[in-house]
Amino acid sequence: MAKQKQRFNRFPACGREEIFTTIGRALHCNRFSFAISFRKRLLALSILVFCGAVSAETQTPKVAVKLDPATTEIKWELKGNTHTTHGTFKLKGGLVTYDPATGVSEGEILIDLASGESGNKSRDAKMQKEVLESDRYPEAFFHPSKITGSAKPGISQTLTAGGIFNIHGADHPFTLQIKVDFEGNQATATTHFSVPYVAWGMKDPSSFLLRVGKEVDVDVVAHGTVLNSEAK
Repeated sequence: MAKQKQRFNRFPACGREEIFTTIGRALHCNRFSFAISFRKRLLALSILVFCGAVSAETQTPKVAVKLDPATTEIKWELKGNTHTTHGTFKLKGGLVTYDPATGVSEGEILIDLASGESGNKSRDAKMQKEVLESDRYPEAFFHPSKITGSAKPGISQTLTAGGIFNIHGADHPFTLQIKVDFEGNQATATTHFSVPYVAWGMKDPSSFLLRVGKEVDVDVVAHGTVLNSEAK
């Protein structure tokens, strides 16, 4: 019994107190550090959730416009040495979506080349057969990929649309300056551009006496319905 008592009293009383005090402080510090770490993680998670909620609330919706072939006008003009020829094409269809936040756009504007006419049957037949070759290439289309500018209801504004214009079976990088007006859920877009048809591989219809330009000027007034946006 005396040996056991001596073994338990190996450390002086003051030494045991210091040891227990040190252990207690260490445990207290660990609990305190864990509490701080947990609070930091909880705060970080709260910030992430809050930012995600704000981002979802403030995200600008995409704009989608479906064009109306019945009310859209496509007019073309070809200058010559004796006179200027005027004609039209018909819109076959069009649907364009646009993200105002990024400018990313997609969709298609489809033109019926076989509908092209100038009021002169023989001249139109030659245009369809020899220049447009509409039996092989009956359509032209524009695929937008990027739209810059701000589209807001009640304000007339100009947007820049970049993308690919396909005619006569070939793609061409193309940029359009488009004036846009919104009235309720209705949109009107007007644009003017030139098509260098000869440089793009189509036949020059000029003859010895009749000379015509190498580019066709095109004016478009497109009407459509806004399917989903703040402009509705």
